[in-house]
Amino acid sequence: MAHSFKEAGHLPHQRSGPEADPDGLPRQRQGTTPQMHGRYPDFDVMRHAPHWDPVTRGLLEQRVAKPPSCRFFDEREQLTLGALFDEILAQDREPRVPVLQMVDAKLHARQFDGFRYAQLPDDDQTMRIVARRLEGLAGLDPEQRHARVKAFANGELEWEEIDSKLAWKVVTRLAVSAFYSHPWAFNEIGFRGPAYPRGYMRRNMGPTGTEPDEPQEAFGLDPVQDVGS
Repeated sequence: MAHSFKEAGHLPHQRSGPEADPDGLPRQRQGTTPQMHGRYPDFDVMRHAPHWDPVTRGLLEQRVAKPPSCRFFDEREQLTLGALFDEILAQDREPRVPVLQMVDAKLHARQFDGFRYAQLPDDDQTMRIVARRLEGLAGLDPEQRHARVKAFANGELEWEEIDSKLAWKVVTRLAVSAFYSHPWAFNEIGFRGPAYPRGYMRRNMGPTGTEPDEPQEAFGLDPVQDVGS
């Protein structure tokens, strides 16, 4: 049994050092999660694929079986942004959700989110500037890389071309959106995937509202509730 996470030290705003080691979570036994550890070791969302509509099922199966190749970012940009995404998402080893490739595919197709900051160019150009300004990130040792990304996150980097504080928001929006649209991330958080057309059987909250096939955590303690206890 992994540690209970009862203390608050692992939380982003409480910890004084690097993020919690994923090895503190159980080893994944079914399906795939980033780095093969998670709170739902016996859950594989792809078992639910027969319940999804054909278009959704095909899209998610493709994300698992055939991640796209990079066509927008050049090799130097890929090296820098790959290191940046890994640091932000704490993906320190394989298997990794292919966030870089997913963001690259989105920008290559110019599939923007329909809005942007007035002070910034479109997301594709913002990401190119970020890659240029952070060039060399991949060559830093882990502590230096962490410090550099932390400075970026805290708005401590002054760039002439763009506002780094707003650029950070663009980077994290793209990274998190890509990460949590992948089935491996579904496994990590115990998400059963699209409800359509299957729907839900339960409507109320609490134990009696649990779906029959909802995954069970491998912990007896809830890290959110227990920290406040």
